[in-house]
Amino acid sequence: MTPQTYNAGNIQVLEGLEAVRMRPGMYIGTTSARGLHHLLWEIVDNAIDEAANGFADEVTVTLHRDGSASVWDNGRGMPVDTHPTLGIPGVEVIFTVLHAGGKFNNDNYDYSGGLHGVGASVVNALSRWLTVDVYLNWTHYRMSFTSDTDPVTRKIAAGKPAGPLEVLGSTRKKGTLVRFLPDDRIFEDVKFQTETVARRLQELAYLNRGVRITFTDERLADPEARTRVFCYDGGISDYVLYLNAGKTALQEDVIYLEGRRDTVICRAAIQYTDGFTESLFSYVNNINTPEGGTHETGFKAAFTKCFNDYARRAGLLKEKDSNLSGEDFREGLTCVLTTMVKNPQFEGQTKGRLGNSEVRPAVEAVISQQLTDWLDNLKNQEVASAIVAKAMRAAQAREAARKTRDNIRKASQLEAAPLVGKLSSCTGRKWEDNELFIVEGDSAGGSAKQGRDRRFQAILPLRGKPLNVEKKHLDQVLANEEFRSLITALGTGIDEGFSLSNLKYGKVIILSDADQDGAHIRAILLTFFLRYMRDLITGGHVYIGMPPLYKVQKGQNVIYAYDDKELAKATRSAGKGYTLQRYKGLGEMNPEQLWETTMDPSRRKLMRVSIEDAALVDRLTTVLMGDKVEPRRDYISEHADFNKEDHFDEKLDQSAASRRDNAAAAAFDAKFPAEGRV
Repeated sequence: MTPQTYNAGNIQVLEGLEAVRMRPGMYIGTTSARGLHHLLWEIVDNAIDEAANGFADEVTVTLHRDGSASVWDNGRGMPVDTHPTLGIPGVEVIFTVLHAGGKFNNDNYDYSGGLHGVGASVVNALSRWLTVDVYLNWTHYRMSFTSDTDPVTRKIAAGKPAGPLEVLGSTRKKGTLVRFLPDDRIFEDVKFQTETVARRLQELAYLNRGVRITFTDERLADPEARTRVFCYDGGISDYVLYLNAGKTALQEDVIYLEGRRDTVICRAAIQYTDGFTESLFSYVNNINTPEGGTHETGFKAAFTKCFNDYARRAGLLKEKDSNLSGEDFREGLTCVLTTMVKNPQFEGQTKGRLGNSEVRPAVEAVISQQLTDWLDNLKNQEVASAIVAKAMRAAQAREAARKTRDNIRKASQLEAAPLVGKLSSCTGRKWEDNELFIVEGDSAGGSAKQGRDRRFQAILPLRGKPLNVEKKHLDQVLANEEFRSLITALGTGIDEGFSLSNLKYGKVIILSDADQDGAHIRAILLTFFLRYMRDLITGGHVYIGMPPLYKVQKGQNVIYAYDDKELAKATRSAGKGYTLQRYKGLGEMNPEQLWETTMDPSRRKLMRVSIEDAALVDRLTTVLMGDKVEPRRDYISEHADFNKEDHFDEKLDQSAASRRDNAAAAAFDAKFPAEGRV
């Protein structure tokens, strides 16, 4: 091999915004749908920062028919005067220079979520074009940017000004309007998702009390559905009521706590339900912190101490009684905690966890003072006593669960004795390469056991439907044989005893039939993982197997179709004279078919389960898996459209596409004639 020289001439220098286009993942995480929406969030967050600091009270977000998106706020307007050192307008600096912005100190914004100075310039770099309209001092300014191919270098010039800053005339309007078209040369898909945008804007409206956020999607056919307005005078208290809409509340009013210690502002809205799970959602400067941090730690410490102190003052806990744990007091709790912090330090670019050490004592002090005042108020005594009583019952159930959990742990140490005859383990020593298939029924379990690669694939058949854990105490969950087997097989423990470091399988794959019962089993298992093994999901270890719905065969040529659209392509490709089989369950497949369609890593399809919006997931789980019928009926009525002609093609998911009811059979017969079908 010819030696290659390495000198200064080999060092590539990326100018301007070229680095962003070359390595977009460094700035927005991914070029998938999540990264696409990240662009919009960057511009929206800039507008919300104006509102959060008292400079704006209106934000408008529009998804346009041409695929672009625009964000307007009635704040101060971006600076248009000349930068003292760069010699270009401030608005040009903001959109063309990385790490340039007004949020590196607290002179312009007391509190801000964007601290790296890359948001606006990254959006510009990853857009085909971007236009900024500034309404400032009764004057309308505009500056445009493009990412076109340079005619000389033949390279894409990222986010270059299309011309100088223009003065378009006089105006009474104020604020900033940013409109951009995501670059389809960068993103896998450049179509913004209506509900994803709506949910985020609604969340921001809850977090910023009184701010009016208008969302318009011009692409929608129904004019009445195009525009939605989010504005909540109750702020996070309204948010808690929204989250608890499908639950039975323990108290009618939301407990609202607010205070300031030094430069840290803390707000908390709390309401208890008769449920058994804790739902705590925290934010820092409007940024969701799903991994918690010092603000959550301070809140939990103060919350537990205040209630234990109250329980003793009220005589509910005797001198000989031990203090109740934080988990006991937070059972059935729904809480939204927001904290405003100057110069927040987030762990990682994803900003998932707050690291500022000074925030914990500040939040702890605010919550201690505010909650003590609330507990000592005579009108709150009945609710406070009910909360303590609920916590005492939780402690008793937790102790019962601990004993059951210890028994499971002992059984697990005895070579998984209760799993003999159920779990077919694998021989692989590397846990990260091993896979556990949770299979519905003995018939499918038998095929899976015969078709698997026993070197790294284990099979755990389920006999009957597991328990719906949404309204069950942990001790009731542990009394269920199917879940005890699953906990033992995984090796992680459960709830407060859960440890991801003990996981025996890198992939936990739910493999159920493509019918109503299979869909229900998937929902039950996902609810269990969400409520008692959440880290299994957030760690990226839970998957859903995707068995095919149809087999199209003509001679020796076999095509498996995983949905109706693939089936249409397969039948067109096969031409006349094909045979068609619709699978009603995994048990209909022989081991070889199950392996090549569903278990072979080189050919199968898996869907990884993730949590992108924890509050939405919590609310929908309650609605769909809880014991209240009315919210579930309302949700189905609102979101299911059984009258659309393309319902069979697009509205039914895989689980429903092969239902064994007469309606599905009739629809199938209507779509495909009897000739050539088995």
